[in-house]
Amino acid sequence: MEEYTREPCPWRIMDDIGGAFAMGAIGGGVFQSFRGFRNAPSGLTRRLGGSLSAIQQRSPVIAGSFAVWGGMFSTFDCSLAHLRGKEDPWNSIMSGALTGGVLAARSGPGPMAASAAVGGLLLALIEGVGIWMTRMTAEHFQPQQPLPADAQPPPFAGINLDSSGQQSEFQ
Repeated sequence: MEEYTREPCPWRIMDDIGGAFAMGAIGGGVFQSFRGFRNAPSGLTRRLGGSLSAIQQRSPVIAGSFAVWGGMFSTFDCSLAHLRGKEDPWNSIMSGALTGGVLAARSGPGPMAASAAVGGLLLALIEGVGIWMTRMTAEHFQPQQPLPADAQPPPFAGINLDSSGQQSEFQ
């Protein structure tokens, strides 16, 4: 299953870093706005100020973390595609596992293995759902069998046609 809308690999990495940064900034901003609002002192003005303060402090950090994850994942994905010579879901699954493991490397071998397993499992679920959705939507676009030559189309509601194909009076 090949994606035709993706950029070639060197540019795909930069594209994924930017996309992941944007997702982290937007998602982190929304999450931090609720968190800052909830944890601020009472009063609407203070709560809105706390919300803005939390967005300014934490949203760039979350966006940067997302960008690192996206860049590392995309780098592994492009490297595996080049080494294996094909682009398939296994590249994404292995890239997710490698990314999870590398990002948890400072925690030791146990957490590194657990994070790699979670990363691989998460990407396997994402790829599996993508394949399932493709198969489900592909059923709608399968070619229809043509009607046999002797078959007549169903008559229109309220219009009677005689044997010559002319419209006849209602009965």
